[in-house]
Amino acid sequence: MARRRNYNRHKRGRFGFLYKLLSVLAICVVIVIALTLFFRVDTITVTGEDRYSESDIIEATGLRAGDNLFLLNKYAIAEDLLKKLPYIAEVRINRILPDTLTIDVTESDAVLAVVQEGSAWLISPEGKIVEQRVASGAADLAKIDGCELLAPSVATPIALSSDRSIQQESLLALMEALDEMGMIAQVQAIHLDDLTVLSMDYADRFRVEMPYGADYPYKLRTLQTILDSGKIESNETGTIRMTGNDGQNVFIKS
Repeated sequence: MARRRNYNRHKRGRFGFLYKLLSVLAICVVIVIALTLFFRVDTITVTGEDRYSESDIIEATGLRAGDNLFLLNKYAIAEDLLKKLPYIAEVRINRILPDTLTIDVTESDAVLAVVQEGSAWLISPEGKIVEQRVASGAADLAKIDGCELLAPSVATPIALSSDRSIQQESLLALMEALDEMGMIAQVQAIHLDDLTVLSMDYADRFRVEMPYGADYPYKLRTLQTILDSGKIESNETGTIRMTGNDGQNVFIKS
């Protein structure tokens, strides 16, 4: 009898576990069905747009009214937007229950260009190729020279050959620093032809020389301090060398 009671208890325990498992599965199915039937996209709002219209951005997402709010992959949608609309630098997508999707974009500008094989590849401060034009169509933009882009394509990051990795990293770091400090509009050209010194034409008056791999925010703050100090006359032009290991900066008049 004891053996039979133990068997019945074991049997009830086994079926009890199975019942609990089936109950959990049933609840999950109900939740999935509820999420599928309800919480559908009714409103899509876009903020931060300027170059692109709201309708352009919504169309590029491929979203339609009635799409399920929870089944959509907002990260894939954001990645797709960055490719289809290259002047968009950042995308944030959020769900607002029960039926709203918000798309907040940060747009960028073309600030520099690389002229190569008859084309001008327009580049954002983030180092992204945002547009391709004929070479003569970028006359108003600062130029990057002394380098060649590898397989340039719109909506992709710029890439130099593997043996120019320090030049590429330094270029991107300098562009970021110039943009963050509001100085990029003063740049006429960035030169990468010298493999020992990075230089740029600045403020229509100066050639500024800096090492590759430098702390560019610090270098640019120092440059601004030099220009604000009044030690260089307003009509003087020349080269500002910021390459010394001792931190000394030298101005050589033209």
